[in-house]
Amino acid sequence: MDSNVSAPSGSERVLGPGGAWAMAVGGMIGGGIFSTLGVVISVAGEWTWVSFLLGGIVALASGHSYSALTRQVGQSGGSYAYLREMGWKTASRIAVWVLVAGYTLTVSVYAVTFGAYAAFAFGMPHWVALLAGIAAIVILAGVNLLGATEATLLEKVAVWGKLAILLLLAGVGLWHWAPERLMLEAGDPVGFGSALIGMGVVFMAYEGFQLLSYDYEEMRDAPRTIAVAMPLAIIVTTITYIVVSLGAGMLAGADAIVANKEVALAIAGREALGVAGFIAVSVAATFSAGSAINATVFATARLAEQAAQDGEMPALFASRDERNVPWFGTIVISAVAIVLVLVGGIEQLVEGGSFVFLIVFGLVNWLAIIRRAGQRWIAAIGLTGSCGAAAMLILHLLGIA
Repeated sequence: MDSNVSAPSGSERVLGPGGAWAMAVGGMIGGGIFSTLGVVISVAGEWTWVSFLLGGIVALASGHSYSALTRQVGQSGGSYAYLREMGWKTASRIAVWVLVAGYTLTVSVYAVTFGAYAAFAFGMPHWVALLAGIAAIVILAGVNLLGATEATLLEKVAVWGKLAILLLLAGVGLWHWAPERLMLEAGDPVGFGSALIGMGVVFMAYEGFQLLSYDYEEMRDAPRTIAVAMPLAIIVTTITYIVVSLGAGMLAGADAIVANKEVALAIAGREALGVAGFIAVSVAATFSAGSAINATVFATARLAEQAAQDGEMPALFASRDERNVPWFGTIVISAVAIVLVLVGGIEQLVEGGSFVFLIVFGLVNWLAIIRRAGQRWIAAIGLTGSCGAAAMLILHLLGIA
């Protein structure tokens, strides 16, 4: 183990149930409703809310498996740690590199969303959106380098602010009940099968809860904290996604949301409350994407640190600075994400990211079953849902469904 590594002591464990819940919700909603709503509506139309519901059920079952396995293994690392503890070192080595690369890609998606909303709010061109996204990564990397306490405080503020704005938007939309506006083309509804495809597309909106499995050693009373925070975060996020997809769709109309995928909720906010709604949602979107960048960088740097301690990644990833922060991983992840921001493509990134996380969720549920972690029937629901959604997504990407 690198001599610079020092595991957090009990007094340095700063994540309680509230902070952990905020990290999980921030990781989900930041890359969820703002990045994926338009993409899911383009597939599922008026069944979008069902796609979010089904996705939430699979995520909740998968969260049960993540929580049970993490408590059983007793350390951070998520699927990487589970595989390594079982002695499957080659599989764990592949898994950790795939996960770190996938999360770095995810940070870039959040940054693209941040930049798109920030630039749209001020009527600025695309190059300003790119600069804003890059600036967000740089600033939030700096917040992470200040230490876990500062990162957690930022997460709590951002999460409560964006939840308030999103639920207000949803409430206004539901008050003006107009289900016909959820259809992509008036009088031409899509079938229920589209909800199953949408469930596959939507999974990038739910991956953030698993970040808690990488923050386990930052938690106070870790077994209780992760057991409480993870399912509660998934439930709150699922309800938020359902009501916002309905409310925003009724306000702006499905066609308008699809046409403006990257800034769809700002359009809905303007329809709901005029300029004030437009500004409020734009602020919520930037805060939301920012909190997702923060939570993802925070957790991924700690995943890389764990792998480096085990000799599966370069030793520098295990180095902590005087603030007890894994500084090298934080900087590298942020720097690579900045490069990825420059190659954009929100729809392809969302669909590709969803497929990756469906495979990871399926793996974790399978591991929970064979290790008898938690309730096996719950893990079976997660495994079936993950594999089914992945299959539907493949069919969709191949143009078959």
